[in-house]
Amino acid sequence: MAVPPSAPLPCSPFYLRRQAPCPQCSWGMEEKAAASAGCWEPPGPPRAAAVPCFSVWVDQDDILPGALRLIQELRPHWKPEQVRTKRFTDGITNKLVACYVEEDMQDCVLVRVYGERTELLVDRENEVRNFQLLRAHGCAPKLYCTFQNGLCYEYMQGVALGPEHIQEPRLFRLIALEMAKIHTIHANGSLPKPTLWHKMHNYFTLVKNEINPSLSADVPKLEVLEWELAWLKEHLSQLDSPVVFCHNDLLCKNIIYDSTKGHVRFIDYEYAGYNYQAFDIGNHFNEFAGVNEVDYGRYPARETQLQWLLYYLQAQKGTAVTPREVERLYVQVNKFALSASSLSSRVTTAFLPCEIHRGHMARLILSALFPGVSLLVGSLGPHPEPVLHHQL
Repeated sequence: MAVPPSAPLPCSPFYLRRQAPCPQCSWGMEEKAAASAGCWEPPGPPRAAAVPCFSVWVDQDDILPGALRLIQELRPHWKPEQVRTKRFTDGITNKLVACYVEEDMQDCVLVRVYGERTELLVDRENEVRNFQLLRAHGCAPKLYCTFQNGLCYEYMQGVALGPEHIQEPRLFRLIALEMAKIHTIHANGSLPKPTLWHKMHNYFTLVKNEINPSLSADVPKLEVLEWELAWLKEHLSQLDSPVVFCHNDLLCKNIIYDSTKGHVRFIDYEYAGYNYQAFDIGNHFNEFAGVNEVDYGRYPARETQLQWLLYYLQAQKGTAVTPREVERLYVQVNKFALSASSLSSRVTTAFLPCEIHRGHMARLILSALFPGVSLLVGSLGPHPEPVLHHQL
């Protein structure tokens, strides 16, 4: 599908050639990507319906009563005594419970309750906008409602992946294709600035104010940390990575694989927003190492990365991809993986009530957010030097 004659050609090579339009979207993939490059805005964007907002507060320590009140609003035909519930325990900061009637969970409402103090990190209004935007492009489940301290949305059929799954070629190909699709979502004309540096600054401020004196021996002085943040910004800003719509938190558990449909979908859009393309990919590559038990020996090998990036670029361009293009993105991604490791630690865990966990995570946050040159090298795995010193 060609870009309409009235629109200028994309000024960036970052566009996706596809004949089929996106689900639930009247634009072709090429039109969307042209808009993503900031050159042209497709006419008649899909307008999301208003999301109901209920004046309900759900107690984190006793979720079920509040969840059932919401279900009465969303599914009035369900008999309260027939409603089944299932709690999910993988979340670090939010509480999640599924409500359903039928065993197959084909009609299932997820009730997510925000964690305490997470408003310091997450713009909840922006999260809802991101949810609706992704839904309009067929990349997210239905958003049923918001309430005072959470939201309700459609259960997505499939299984959440683990570190061992995302290394499988048949699955990481699907992940690369889905990320390429999300990266083409338009920005209504001109692209916003990347969120990376704003968030890094906010996270640094939070950590600086919350740091436990007992950790002072484990981290550099604040002046050193600020200098290293400035060093990261100066170095990474020179890589010319395109700014695209990013998930920004692609943990394994945020990837749902539906074997019956043969695709993956991403969930949890708290941190979604416009950011560097290479950051989103690098952040995902960091997740190969795991979350609870981090082992950077599992960081994807060069061969795995090159194949992953080839799938991504082929979906993005729709034409032949040169080895130089793959190599260029490989270098950008691995340099951004350094900064991505800081955000994947999530400062949210610094606000958990367990002091032991707080101390452990604060060490991880500070060592990842402001790692210094030696740890910057270490976070890339056993042989990072060619990447760190590679000139684009």
